[in-house]
Amino acid sequence: MLMPVVRTRRRASDEVYAALVTAIRDLRLAPGTALSETDLAEQLGVSRTPLREAIARLADAGLVTVVPQVGTRVALIRLRDVEEARFVRENLEAAAFAGACGGDVAELRALLDRQRLAARAGDPDGFFAADEALHEQIFVLSGHPGAWQAVQRMKVQLDRLRRLSLPDPRTLRELLAEHRAIVDALERGDVAGGSDLVRAHARRAADQAPALRREHPDYFTD
Repeated sequence: MLMPVVRTRRRASDEVYAALVTAIRDLRLAPGTALSETDLAEQLGVSRTPLREAIARLADAGLVTVVPQVGTRVALIRLRDVEEARFVRENLEAAAFAGACGGDVAELRALLDRQRLAARAGDPDGFFAADEALHEQIFVLSGHPGAWQAVQRMKVQLDRLRRLSLPDPRTLRELLAEHRAIVDALERGDVAGGSDLVRAHARRAADQAPALRREHPDYFTD
């Protein structure tokens, strides 16, 4: 179930679009799910007009497929899109890490604690939220927070792959260890070593793609 959108000064279609992107990213709307305008409008508490505008934007972004006279479905995960997002994220985050080196890591340490508690509690949603906040903070420390927003907009396909792996407790432990190593390198000012860690970390989800595809074949397309 989706929660009603919170009305702000933004256009209603913008709020609906943001809510649906989040639901697609965190797999509450799984790949291949059929979407009913009636159900979505009721759950989100909006009229059909902003919902249709949002769905048109989702289709332009490749996140839903609309077939006339057939219906609308959440798009399957395209591995070529995952790879493109991985490339952009890896290179921008390596540059952000270099710019952030030697900065104050207090907020990053607090986010590591949040991840540790979420992993211990078996809370993948909480872990993912803290994970995203940690990476965003690296961009903030670099002085380029807007670059993270650019990465965020294009990595939904990559994030869906990441979310598929999170229920595995071993994955949570390994991610936490990688995050801790990245923060340690940032605190030391180790640009070269930390950049290598960031790049390896960014490739993790893509490296897991073949195994995840075997486990969830209905979620993927070429």
